[in-house]
Amino acid sequence: MTTAQLLWVGLLLLAWASAAIALGDEILYDFGKDFDVSKLAATDVKVSVAGTSAAGALRIASGHKNEWPGVTFKSAQGHWDLSKFEHLALNVKNTGANKATVCCRVDNPGADGINNCNTESLALQPDESGTLKVVFKRRAPGALDVKLFGMRGYPEIVRGSSSGTIDPANVTQFLIFVPKPAEDHLFEIGPVRAGGSYTPPPAPVVEAKSFFPFIDIFGQYMHVDWPGKTHSLDELKGHAETEAAELKARPGPEHWDQYGGWKDGPALEATGFFRVAKHDGKWWLVDPDGKLFWSHGVDCVNSHASTPIEERKEWFKDFPGDQPEFKSCLSKEYALHGYYKGRTVQCFNFGQANLIRKYGPDWRPLVAEIAHRRLRSWGMNTIANWSDSYVYFAAKEGRGGLRTPYTATVYFGGKLLEGSEGYWGKFRDVFDPDFKAQISKEMAKQKGKTAGDPWCLGFFVDNEIAWGDDTSLAVAALQSPPEQAAKKVFIEDLKARYGGIEKLNAAWGTQHASWDSLLQARLAPDKRKAGEDLHAFYSKTAEEYFKVIRDAVKEIAPRQLYLGCRFAWVNDRAVEAAAKYCDVVSYNLYRKSIADFRCPAKADVPLMVGEFHFGALDRGMFHTGLVALKSQQERADTYRDYVQGALRHAQFVGTHWFQYRDEATTGRPYDEENYQIGLVDNADTPYSETIAALREVGYGMYEYRSRK
Repeated sequence: MTTAQLLWVGLLLLAWASAAIALGDEILYDFGKDFDVSKLAATDVKVSVAGTSAAGALRIASGHKNEWPGVTFKSAQGHWDLSKFEHLALNVKNTGANKATVCCRVDNPGADGINNCNTESLALQPDESGTLKVVFKRRAPGALDVKLFGMRGYPEIVRGSSSGTIDPANVTQFLIFVPKPAEDHLFEIGPVRAGGSYTPPPAPVVEAKSFFPFIDIFGQYMHVDWPGKTHSLDELKGHAETEAAELKARPGPEHWDQYGGWKDGPALEATGFFRVAKHDGKWWLVDPDGKLFWSHGVDCVNSHASTPIEERKEWFKDFPGDQPEFKSCLSKEYALHGYYKGRTVQCFNFGQANLIRKYGPDWRPLVAEIAHRRLRSWGMNTIANWSDSYVYFAAKEGRGGLRTPYTATVYFGGKLLEGSEGYWGKFRDVFDPDFKAQISKEMAKQKGKTAGDPWCLGFFVDNEIAWGDDTSLAVAALQSPPEQAAKKVFIEDLKARYGGIEKLNAAWGTQHASWDSLLQARLAPDKRKAGEDLHAFYSKTAEEYFKVIRDAVKEIAPRQLYLGCRFAWVNDRAVEAAAKYCDVVSYNLYRKSIADFRCPAKADVPLMVGEFHFGALDRGMFHTGLVALKSQQERADTYRDYVQGALRHAQFVGTHWFQYRDEATTGRPYDEENYQIGLVDNADTPYSETIAALREVGYGMYEYRSRK
């Protein structure tokens, strides 16, 4: 390489490393040619300086023997005072051959991964670059010493309730790491800096002795005010009148057909049901009338917003559950995670109580009709996963005039793969006859309902199940008891390949006395030595999963779409199997953009986002959800960017926001989530900034997607 070429490369590296560094940022670490990597504490990684520019970049080659391979960067002065800054940020470039998730953790003294630290992550495809930003979640000054529980997020003024807070004035170190990798990764990071100007919010005037109760009769936080907060019954009813006039004035896009397809666009074959087709180089849904359709939708169009009330009597002011008109809002619900884990607890639904107040005792059919009118007016054309059939069947059952296409949700039982594990539960044994029997049984229940209904886009089956890494299900089979069907099938495959147990022992480095000994054993083999066999059985398991479900769906609904299982944690082998059998491969993608998303299987198949959201803490809620933003306006702007990025992408045929209504302020019973992620709050008031973004995207999405 010539001197001029070296200089050019150096300038490029400098430009990349300096990207997004704003005036006023404080550089905590840069990685020029004189940077001494020996001073870094590294775990299962190799670090080196990349490039010769002044700012430079640090190349990190991570292994996968350790669960958390990474590098620790300590403050040379013992700590940094970053109290005037909003966040810590660094540029990251994935220079490896596979997708990498890079995390940054910012620590106070005593950090343990949950307490006294903030962590964020960035997922990058090969050759993709991005900015990894950790926004400081701060401890409130003068925090109150009161006991709260059963929520993911807590009021800022409460001491010790929120595990994910730090004091930015005492940051001792930050860590860059890869979470539980199944393979090696290679990436580069640019200068690490503190940036953004922090303005403290006004402190609410409240003392510990007067903190309780802190939830009003509408289920809202009492100790702060915000735009759109409901202060009285008259105000609640007034919102209904104002919105009714708005929906009448803006009924929806004029260039949509009855389904929400592109009435003025190309005409394809009309089959009477939704299907997928590739048109002008991009995947589309096609509606029953043959018009191009892009699914702009929202999950959980229902009135579910329950929160536990057990052990919380003093939390609620003038608790409405004691009033006869709100008895229907009481329920008993099961908790899978958190404070109430393993218990069925008494709950109350403030959101439903507000609907009763707002629309009267016969609220339910009116609310269903309003949901259809809202979505159409907002530029949305799909009622998505986990929505109430009472809502999407309203017109079909003679309870309303407007219909909206919807997705059906199917869950089923089956024997578990005992050696497996997952956040929502174990994987099922796809080789057990009960697997096929259970999905066939549940699909049969769709006859005369969703099956055969032209307004039904198709069927999501399962959600965020435990796919693990690309050996996990095979290892789980071997770690299961001898009567496990999957284990027997795996061992029969191994017998067919190796013949005698001694050949398997030689390949795997094991000492099984016989095939029956392997059947009885419940140990995981060395993944490196057994990797080829583990990979093969994993793929076989994944393909069996999708094939059996596809066949069951098509048996009952042959002309409707199988929309997959909504991947959250997934590996390439599972996606490759899905691409073979699903009409649409679905993902739950919680990130700020999917414009550059690459299907890991590199398969040219239609994709759909089953969940995404953003939230902020400027409307009285205590947790932002999975993607945190500063304000409702930033949430609206990010929504527009996210969906338009999907519209530009050749494979995406839809995005579904999670969810229609905010979660309960004090946490839902199942897992304590209390996220600010609704299109409407729990007093049924739409978030005006987000609704404006919905309309901007929805009203123009067909012309936008059809651009060359």
